[in-house]
This record gives sequence, structure tokens and C-alpha cells, in this order.
Amino acid sequence: MLTLRKSEDRGYADHGWLKSYHSFSFADYHNPAFMGWGNLRVINEDFIEPGKGFGKHGHRDMEIISYVLAGELAHQDSMGNIEGIPPGDVQRMSAGTGVTHSEFNHAKDQTTHLLQIWILPNVIGVTPGYEQKTIAAIDKRGSLRLVASPQGEQDSVTIHADAKLYLGLFDGDERAELALDPTRKAYVHLARGTLDVNDRRISAGDAIMIESESRIILAKGSDAEVLVFDLAA
Repeated sequence: MLTLRKSEDRGYADHGWLKSYHSFSFADYHNPAFMGWGNLRVINEDFIEPGKGFGKHGHRDMEIISYVLAGELAHQDSMGNIEGIPPGDVQRMSAGTGVTHSEFNHAKDQTTHLLQIWILPNVIGVTPGYEQKTIAAIDKRGSLRLVASPQGEQDSVTIHADAKLYLGLFDGDERAELALDPTRKAYVHLARGTLDVNDRRISAGDAIMIESESRIILAKGSDAEVLVFDLAA
């Protein structure tokens, strides 16, 4: 079964320096029908104004993935990591027993556009950890590239969660298929462009919640960049 969630149906917050769309209940946006999907808890699409960002704040027992679509994100945390995250990089932070961090857009003339993703861990109380990998566009072109997984397979970042995340870029005749376990859940989020998911057309910001299906077929993309999650039920 496929359930479409339109982009315009997401929660929205405008803080001036930050504009954020919430796929699931977050902060002041609360929708009992959208508290997460499987063990996927948060997808926030954030637009951070130049020179602005999130000050130091804390997390515990959460797997947090940041994926920058445009601009760059400056990250600093209590583990001693000071990193810039450019478009195409996948950053993973395991909050575990507790970590504080800050995230800023230090550019003077460019908005940073990113996705903030939280996945519930299957092990709590781990030592906090950080990992960042560059994923080349060619590796995502016309295919689904594994970028996060429990064992770090295929040079993906390692998460303490029963979940996998794939990224793909699709245009024209490019097509990909992913086998699913029908007892699990899946989630498709389209970051940009348009795309067919099992013959259902979606546009940027749309998502499809999937259950009791044995495969996902992605086709007929137009400047499409897509995230596909394989999730615990």
C-alpha cells in the first residue's frame, strides 16, 4: 500500500532566519497522524539564511543524518568535530549518551538548503559518534546508492538503527528498482524535481509511505533527487 503525503500538507515554521517544513510532528507542529513512519522520526527541510544557524543544543539517543542540497553547513560539536558539510556529503551523528552541537550557514550571500533526518536507534546509551562521507553524483545517477546502514555496507555511514537510506538522481529514461521486505516499511521523499514511484507521480517535497509492498520502482524522473528509506515496522 502506498500513501501519498503532499509537500503542502507538511508542517511549516518561519523563524525569519530559518524556514522549515516538517514531514512529521516537530517542535510547535503537532499532528497525531504523522508522528513518524516506522523508526523514521523526523525529516525537516530547512532553509537557513546567510550568517545564521542553530546555536549549541543537545541530543540523546538518536541517529541524526544531515544532507545538504545547496549551500554549505558548518558543524561543531562536543566531540571535537569542526566540519563543513557541502552538497553531496552525508553526515551522521550518533547522539547516544549525549552530545551538543551547533550548525551555521557562514556564507554571506547564499541560503543553505538541507534535510535534517532523525532515526530512532535500536541500541541506546552508545558512545556518541560522528561520520561524514562524500557521495559522488555519478554514484547516484540512475540508481539507488546506499548511504546509511547498520553495518556501513557499500561504504555507507554506519547508523545504530534498523534502517537503510538510499539516494538517487533520475532523469529521462533512467530507472531503478529496490526489493522490499513486505513485513517492513519504506518511505520515499523527493528532494527536488518530479518522479514516478510505482507509477505514482510525485513532485519536490512530496513523500510516499509504503507498507506491505515487495518492491519500489522509480522512473520518468525530471531533475529528480530522491531519498528512499528501508525501515523497521
